[in-house]
Amino acid sequence: MINYVLMDESHVLQIAELEKLCFSDPWSVNSITYELTNPLSTWFVAVDGDRVVGYIGSQAVMDEADIMNVAVDPDYRRQGVAQGLIDHLVEVLKTKGVVCLFLEVRASNESAINLYDKNGFLQVGCRKNYYHNPKEDALILRKEWKL
Repeated sequence: MINYVLMDESHVLQIAELEKLCFSDPWSVNSITYELTNPLSTWFVAVDGDRVVGYIGSQAVMDEADIMNVAVDPDYRRQGVAQGLIDHLVEVLKTKGVVCLFLEVRASNESAINLYDKNGFLQVGCRKNYYHNPKEDALILRKEWKL
């Protein structure tokens, strides 16, 4: 059974491993660890027992937040883990007075774009050559809600 919990120190190394598995330009252990003390950050992990199978991280300023990273272990994809992470994050952000959420996604990442579309995110812009390895544009997506 998957549980969604606030990230703590015990999750950092597994998140770093998922970063390497899921992204061509992964965050370092130090960058992930920093998020534990960043007052703007809220990160959650999806755990199956002691195993981190997904995570989502955001930073909020006033009533807006950005999803910094979201990833799911390939063995757990298409099982609702990413949906659970998004739902959990949005509910917590609402309690903090946040009313909109932004993110960037690779223009070629059709499965992620479909997930975000299903969750009410709309494209509001594009960042040319935002990603490296390979170089690619990022779509800027936004979701809004009322408190």
